[in-house]
Amino acid sequence: MKGTVSICCFLALLLLQATAEVEELDHVLRDRSHIDETLRLATEEKAADYVAAIQKLRKIYHSSIKPMEQAYKYNELRQHEISAYPGRTLGDSATDGEITSKPMVLFLGPWSVGKSSMINYLLGLQDSPYQLYTGAEPTTSEFTVIMHGEKIRSVEGIVMAADSSRSFSPLEKFGQNFLEKLIGIEMPHKLLERVTFVDTPGIIENRKQQERGYPFNDVCQWFIDRADLIFVVFDPTKLDVGLELEMLFRQLKGRESQIRIILNKADNLATQDLMRVYGALFWSLAPLINVTEPPRVYVSSFWPYDYAPDTSRELFKREEISLLEDLNQVIENRMENKIAFIRQHAIRVRIHALLVDRYVQTFKEKMSFFSDPELVFQEIVDDPDKFYIFKSILAKTNVSKFDLPNRDAYRDFFGINPIASFKPLASQCSYIGGCLLEKIEKAITNELPGLLSSINSGKQPGLSSCEITGCGEKPKNRYRKN
Repeated sequence: MKGTVSICCFLALLLLQATAEVEELDHVLRDRSHIDETLRLATEEKAADYVAAIQKLRKIYHSSIKPMEQAYKYNELRQHEISAYPGRTLGDSATDGEITSKPMVLFLGPWSVGKSSMINYLLGLQDSPYQLYTGAEPTTSEFTVIMHGEKIRSVEGIVMAADSSRSFSPLEKFGQNFLEKLIGIEMPHKLLERVTFVDTPGIIENRKQQERGYPFNDVCQWFIDRADLIFVVFDPTKLDVGLELEMLFRQLKGRESQIRIILNKADNLATQDLMRVYGALFWSLAPLINVTEPPRVYVSSFWPYDYAPDTSRELFKREEISLLEDLNQVIENRMENKIAFIRQHAIRVRIHALLVDRYVQTFKEKMSFFSDPELVFQEIVDDPDKFYIFKSILAKTNVSKFDLPNRDAYRDFFGINPIASFKPLASQCSYIGGCLLEKIEKAITNELPGLLSSINSGKQPGLSSCEITGCGEKPKNRYRKN
């Protein structure tokens, strides 16, 4: 009898010891040195060069592109079938906030798959008062923007939308209910000096969009259009695809180069089960991602604690480093991407101005003393191909037929803006400021490519002393290609 009791006590002691070891293992923090090393957070950036390049880019935009935007009311063109460089929709004008903004990394996916935990891990916020709240139930009900600031503080959505120095002012159009679900968190962090994270509410398949109180899909689209990198996170136990997730992937069409699929919490599965889940994930997503080359899939466990025992920790570590290298590539290329975006934006503004100019010319050619202006212009707007409006534009340089807006967009555009309110391009010139068309073409063909070349070659694209002081001697153009 005593022997039996002793054995029971011994087994109970072993069980308690094993439980304590597991609990201890669960709370062992993983080494984060590879994060700082891969993202090069210890190295100082050439801040002066970056600021000089941004200053030059803003100067080009304000002097050569924005005047054309304003003259031909580009921001009133509403056309959503054709999208511009990733991060834009045709009809949006650039702002100083967007030119100076950092790359945006967007986290999407079902609820409780580890999106917030991943951000906590990347920023080292675990067990701090500032970590994003996580849990097994749906926890993130807001769109949370984590950005750099001099001190740790939260910023209300209405403040973010009202601040023109930020790039979030267009979010006001989604209404007050949404702004109450938008929150910003500022904190001094090396990584946030180079990138901004956006955490989103998890997708809940049994919830209707109306129940959220704001247009959830439209808000997601706004962030998708402006994201430089999109992490779509999955849990091995939540691979089913419902209507809301299917809608999300439809919104991601055309952004495949920025999408990265993350199979998170991979250390919860044995290797054989993980292979089955990996295959099941592709099977579920195949109908939703109709591209030749599918997005890269990263398999790991992105949270601050150590991997579970007897799992492929070396594989998970390599996958994590690959993802960090992907993120670092976006950070390293942020200036080049901004210049490419502004140039693409300038091309579209120029195309819009050329089209409006062609409508104006055609209207004047068809008008006679006895003509009814409304009937004449209605005929032109209803059938622009009859008057070769769009075909004539294709003869211009830097114009692709794939960049031409939809014809119906101009029916709506001229319904708001009378044709008589626009001047021909030939008359948009001044003795001091020059011609709008020449200035935007110079920016597209010379200034922006020259700025990009100077960055790639390591030259400092700073402003010359005469550009700053306005001295009489003509400065040497250091931005011209040799």
